[in-house]
Amino acid sequence: MKLAIMTKSTFFVEEDKILATLFEAGLDNLHLYKPGSSPIYSERLLSLLPDSSYDKITVHGHFYLKDEYHLAGIHIDDDTQTPPIGYRGKCGRTCRDLSKLKEMKKESNYVFLGNIFNSLTDKTAPSNFTMNELEDAADKGLIDKKVFALGGMSADNIRVARELGFGGVVICSDLWSRFDIHNQMDFKELIAHFEKLIRNL
Repeated sequence: MKLAIMTKSTFFVEEDKILATLFEAGLDNLHLYKPGSSPIYSERLLSLLPDSSYDKITVHGHFYLKDEYHLAGIHIDDDTQTPPIGYRGKCGRTCRDLSKLKEMKKESNYVFLGNIFNSLTDKTAPSNFTMNELEDAADKGLIDKKVFALGGMSADNIRVARELGFGGVVICSDLWSRFDIHNQMDFKELIAHFEKLIRNL
């Protein structure tokens, strides 16, 4: 199974140091997700990261950054949106409707399917599927190596995603909740949890 780490949706002071340390610890699939932010802040964050990490980063929005920094690819969160005209390169999509998953897999390199579980931090983002629906989708071959489990994923439920046949998991809150951006400087607990996630794959 593969592990994708989604950034926090907001920027914070220690972010570049934490991300650089995560890359050193083996992170090879980071999703730069900063909805509603000015692209200049993403540019600044990227400029602070080692060049060797760029081919491990996928950008959500501000797609021009992909070519400017030679990033791994782009990711489209809105299922009504299409890739930029003339875009050539790796492209992922987010899908929240099993009836659209088959078609979305055809037009993407991979798909994030969510929400698999209730959000760990947002009570307005419950699971979109019952376990029966997910098992049925797995039996039909809809869930496969091209599909990553998104939403409420944690070290504790990676095993469920693996048993359903997902090719990977997307982790966000389960990692970033280990670091208080307002009061902490030490991020050893966050790095230790990342290493635990790797072991649980």
